[in-house]
Amino acid sequence: MIMVIYRLLRMRRANCIVGCALDLVLTLPDQGLVITHSRMSQENRKRPGDSHPDQKPSKKSVNMAKVGINGFGRIGRLVLRAAVMKGGCTVVAVNDPFLDVEYMAYLFKYDSTHGRFDGTVETKEGQLIINGNSVAVYALRNPTEIPWGKHGADYVVESTGIFTTTEKASAHLKGGAKKVIISAPSADAPMFVMGVNQKTYDPASMHVVSNASCTTNCLAPLAKVINDNFGIVEGLMTTIHAYTATQKTVDGPSGKKWRDGRGACQNIIPATTGAAKAVGKVIPALNGKLTGMAFRVPTPDVSVVDLTVRLEKPASYDEIKATMKAASESPDLKNYIGYTEDQVVSMDFRSDTRSSIFDAGAGLALSPNFVKLVAWYDNEFGYSCRVVDLITYMASVA
Repeated sequence: MIMVIYRLLRMRRANCIVGCALDLVLTLPDQGLVITHSRMSQENRKRPGDSHPDQKPSKKSVNMAKVGINGFGRIGRLVLRAAVMKGGCTVVAVNDPFLDVEYMAYLFKYDSTHGRFDGTVETKEGQLIINGNSVAVYALRNPTEIPWGKHGADYVVESTGIFTTTEKASAHLKGGAKKVIISAPSADAPMFVMGVNQKTYDPASMHVVSNASCTTNCLAPLAKVINDNFGIVEGLMTTIHAYTATQKTVDGPSGKKWRDGRGACQNIIPATTGAAKAVGKVIPALNGKLTGMAFRVPTPDVSVVDLTVRLEKPASYDEIKATMKAASESPDLKNYIGYTEDQVVSMDFRSDTRSSIFDAGAGLALSPNFVKLVAWYDNEFGYSCRVVDLITYMASVA
């Protein structure tokens, strides 16, 4: 009997698709034996503060959006992981002038923060093969030369951190792309945060858009719920932010911002951020009401927003908690906002797919009109999931 069960488990595992949950329960009443086998992907793993059923990955369809990725760094690789896991779009081409295909496969397969990729990664004839699906690979410096159209990549994720204006990112359109999604804030491209303002996207006139920053993706949903229910007079935000690849491992030169050049693993570094001001772009009612700063801290992933606001409408902290919990369970926000009363710390949210997880136990109120609110976010993977969600949404209204 044990051997039969083992073979069933092996068969079930062999036929799975990456991103699915595997569950097998065998009940043998006569022997009083119940055997359960369960393996869950990152998308379906229970997270602190989950207050809703996990969203299941979308099924692949003939209408799935085809995506190209320019820049295979932290975000580029995690966007590919998120696309494989979530469904809704499929990556058909990747460009990075600094990586050969073998090194791409290695970096995609092994990740020191998020773990080994839960699937197959191979190379063949200069292409990446992910779970048996081919991804074309290019190493071109000029975006106009990347043949996105050859592979049907209508949507291109611009994740180099270089081409962040509408003019520069539009170069991808010359290679056959129809839409460009900048995975960073942009000075002039329309900015979207899922769960907040994606419905203002106009497919007829907007060909280059920004997915904003990871911090704006955490702050904006929180600010929206608070402003909609209590009104925000003004506020200050601080993000305690994990270090990123742009920082130095040891002290080094850093242009005009000298503190940015200090060792990331040794220091808490005050830094600037436009995340709070950017909320005014996605929520016009808050334009000019928020500003903020950052502290870069010696952790590799997961950051936290500290939002201190003055409210128009008096509210107890319990009322605010109830409002945030309701938002985390609402159809429009449940995939983007989380709620927890657990005694959590930052790494409890590693690989969390949500944008903003409200920590009910970490905030406090000085008065009914003056409160401090705290929300966690995986600044890498959660953000990458939003890039995929934005593409999926854009394709659905094209």
